[in-house]
Amino acid sequence: MSKKIAVLVTDYFEDSEYTEPVKSFKEKGHEITTIEMEKGKTVKGKQGNSEVVIDKGINDVSPDEFDALFIPGGFSPDILRADKRFVNFSKAFMDAKKPVLAICHGPQLLITAETLEGRDVTGYKSIHVDLKNAGANFHDKEVVVCQNQLVTSRTPDDIPAFVRESLEILG
Repeated sequence: MSKKIAVLVTDYFEDSEYTEPVKSFKEKGHEITTIEMEKGKTVKGKQGNSEVVIDKGINDVSPDEFDALFIPGGFSPDILRADKRFVNFSKAFMDAKKPVLAICHGPQLLITAETLEGRDVTGYKSIHVDLKNAGANFHDKEVVVCQNQLVTSRTPDDIPAFVRESLEILG
C-alpha cells in the first residue's frame, strides 16, 4: 500500500542521502512531498549535484496529511531545527508512532524535538554525543530500527541498509 511521505529538506542537504532513498521510495509507489519554509523554492545539495523544488511550505501542511517522515542528512536538519515549526512537525510523527526515517544528521531534528529518550538510534559520528545526551541508546551500526517505527543510519555508505529497512517499515 502506497504511503504519503513528508520530506523535511532545505539547502545543504547531503545529495545522495536525499536522492537515493527518494528514488527507491518512488519506485515502490510511495508519494513524496518535499517541505521547507517556502513552496516552489529550489534548494541545493551540499555537494552541488542535486536540486530539489519544494512542494509545500511548512505553514501549508499538517502531519495528519502524511503516513511517514523522511529526514535526509547534511546541514539541512541543523538549519531546520532552528525553526520550531519543523521541530513540532517532527515531534508529531514520533508522538503518533508513525514511521520516521532519518539518516546522518537527520536525527538532529528529533533531538531538538526531545523525542529520543530511551530510543535505539544511530547517526553521523559528530552527533553521537548529542544523541546520548538526548537520552537515546546509541549504536554504531549501519542501520538501527527502533520499535518498528524509527529507522536511522550514519552516512551515505549506509544508504542500501537504510533504504532496505525503511521500505520494510513502510510496508
